[in-house]
Amino acid sequence: MIGALRSVVLAGAVLMAPLSGAGAEPLREILDFSDLDGWESDNHADALSVFLQTCPDMADPDWRNLCAVAQHQQPKSARAFFELFFRPVLIRDDRASLFTGYYEPELTGSRHPTARFRYPLYRMPPEAKRQIPWLSRREILTSGVMENRGLEIAWVDDPVELFFLQIQGSGRIGLPGGESLRVGYGGSNGHSYRSIGIELVRRGTYDAHQVSAQVIKNWVRRNPEDGQDLLYHNPSYVFFREISHVGDHLGPLGAMNRPVTPLRSIAVDPAFVPLGAPVWLEKNGTGKMRRLMVAQDTGSAIKGAQRADIFFGTGKVAGQAAGRLRDPGRMVVLLPIQRAYALLPDGT
Repeated sequence: MIGALRSVVLAGAVLMAPLSGAGAEPLREILDFSDLDGWESDNHADALSVFLQTCPDMADPDWRNLCAVAQHQQPKSARAFFELFFRPVLIRDDRASLFTGYYEPELTGSRHPTARFRYPLYRMPPEAKRQIPWLSRREILTSGVMENRGLEIAWVDDPVELFFLQIQGSGRIGLPGGESLRVGYGGSNGHSYRSIGIELVRRGTYDAHQVSAQVIKNWVRRNPEDGQDLLYHNPSYVFFREISHVGDHLGPLGAMNRPVTPLRSIAVDPAFVPLGAPVWLEKNGTGKMRRLMVAQDTGSAIKGAQRADIFFGTGKVAGQAAGRLRDPGRMVVLLPIQRAYALLPDGT
């Protein structure tokens, strides 16, 4: 994970086994904008607006120069800006393409424990920062190591939703009286994520095509003892921090420490795609999608040149849409012209 603001695991990892490691050098091919299916029909001004949210934070001079030009563009010139200063680059490795979705969940909670609100969200303890990996999820929740230390941020009423909040890495807690508390990724115990969806399939509880986030939640609630044991199967544990400087109308913070935008921000593997880069996405399957996104987030489940997680927004509806998404397709990175041609074997 780059930065400390996104969970080490994203929604698409619920069912996802680790992908095979990258092998040979990735293949790169420069395309024409005419090769991008649906390019002319997108709202390029929306994409430019999202690009401008993070491009000032890009350190490379090529990107910063383009960002300065972008700041003087009018919405009507957005498409021409991308076509003039960028080249589409298709990057492929030995892993299949996969697009999944993530969202910002909303939970109900309190700043103080009650009979209803008794499941805490914790800040990261100092010793977890010094020792990596630290205790497992089971050890953290059963040993009492977190108790009576003032590490609680809030308490919620549903341990299953809390588990999935950790998967997303950020969310909102609705408090009594209508106030809302926003939390973001504050660190982890350093253990690798294990998919509880895959574990349910391994146990024979479900077939792979039957498993979704909602199916898992329902099964855990119907089987509280076995369900708790299932959650312990994932040793990874995420700590939180309170986010107070991001307006309620904005999305959660991504890996670039800026709010992400529904259906315009994606999480990528920064080994292949520079954070802040525009990315043309062609998602197939149900609800075919053709649009210009911006790579503004990361996650440890997002590995590969053709792997992305699409941010769907906040709340239950966004969560349902994100949870259904698991489709193939193609994504093409838009790179500054000189950087695009420098990637070719002969540099031309």
